[in-house]
Amino acid sequence: MSGKTDQAAGKVKETAGKLANDEDLEAEGKGQHAAGKVKEALEDVADTTKGAVDAIKDMSAGKR
Repeated sequence: MSGKTDQAAGKVKETAGKLANDEDLEAEGKGQHAAGKVKEALEDVADTTKGAVDAIKDMSAGKR
C-alpha cells in the first residue's frame, strides 16, 4: 500500500476503535497512520532522488 493509503486505513481503524471503545484497534490505527506518514516521506525522498539522478544523467549526456 502507498503511504497515503496506510494513513487513511489507519484513520479508519482509529475512528472505529474509538467508536467501539476498543483501545487495541484505536492504537493499531494510530500506529498505521504514523507508519503511513513515514512511508509517504520516504516515497517523496525516493522520487526526489530519482529526479536528481535523471537530471545528472541528462546533463552528462549533453541534454538540458
